[in-house]
Amino acid sequence: MPQAPSQRQQNPDPAYLEPGFLPDFCNARVIFLVILGAILLAFVLSLSSMREGDDYWVNLSMIALFIVWIAFGNILVLCVTRRFLHRLSPIVAAFSSYGMSLLVTFVVSILALVTTPQETSPIAQGDSLIMNGFLLRNLAISAIVSAVALRYFYVQHQWKSNIQTEARSRIQALQARIRPHFLFNSMNTIASLTQTNPAKAEKAVLDLADLFRASLGHQDKVTLREELDFTKRYINIEELRLGERLKVELHLQDHLSLSTLIPALILQPLVENAIYHGVEPLTDGGVVRIEIESTARELQLTITNPKPLERDPLRSGNKMAQDNIRQRLQLAYGDQSKMKIRESDEDYSVSFHIPIEAS
Repeated sequence: MPQAPSQRQQNPDPAYLEPGFLPDFCNARVIFLVILGAILLAFVLSLSSMREGDDYWVNLSMIALFIVWIAFGNILVLCVTRRFLHRLSPIVAAFSSYGMSLLVTFVVSILALVTTPQETSPIAQGDSLIMNGFLLRNLAISAIVSAVALRYFYVQHQWKSNIQTEARSRIQALQARIRPHFLFNSMNTIASLTQTNPAKAEKAVLDLADLFRASLGHQDKVTLREELDFTKRYINIEELRLGERLKVELHLQDHLSLSTLIPALILQPLVENAIYHGVEPLTDGGVVRIEIESTARELQLTITNPKPLERDPLRSGNKMAQDNIRQRLQLAYGDQSKMKIRESDEDYSVSFHIPIEAS
């Protein structure tokens, strides 16, 4: 088996990788929501400014066109300056984006005045009072709407950060529950070997030491290669105890990227379950099959083990590992990942898929 690295490169905390509180204005969903909000604002302004005798739909269309142009201008400016704004502190980024929003409103308002038909344009008529009132009203509305939007973005960002922090803490707590369980089973294996084969027991101790040296890095996510290496070392320990009764088949899809990030300790506990519940109760042992496939967007992992004809009452009901991993997948990926269990008379299979993440 390949040697586990003595030191792992620490994955940075996701909290430090998050951009500023402003959303990605280059994202299609964000653009759609901004335009939708602009149209709703146009409806409100049109209703509030409607006078008797005015054509409501003409008035609405003119206001909507004007506000949508301001919205597009803000989207364009905030999309282009996105990386620059994310390097700033939240307060500086807020004031910078606030100023840019007012500047866009001012520029679009001037363009609206310039492109107004000459007979009705306040510029052509030299009516500075109307022009100034138009500009000031637009800037005042823009100032209020921008302030409310920035406040919403900040509160939304803080809420998401709190949710991520809570989820990360729960994941680490769930992950911590697996390590003692794994250690307990491994020590039982080593204890049984000390009497029958001291040399193998010594090798198992060394493998276990390497496993825990690699696993105690407190990482939320590791590469698929690291998780496979960890799982193979656990299988080595079990092979020392079960001998030829245990056979493990690993099937990796061609051109599978082993640098894909997955949650730490997501595969080994399921393999441990497969061996404990599927292979160990059988006199002749059996085969644990590990299949890993990927598409452009997700990674699919399946662990299959033989199913004993009769359940051992001492082994039944031990679903801690499955429930633990199901919760961790839910916390890490939400609805993007689901665990499926398939059970027949001959075998038992656990599979789940997770979104692809490059390291």
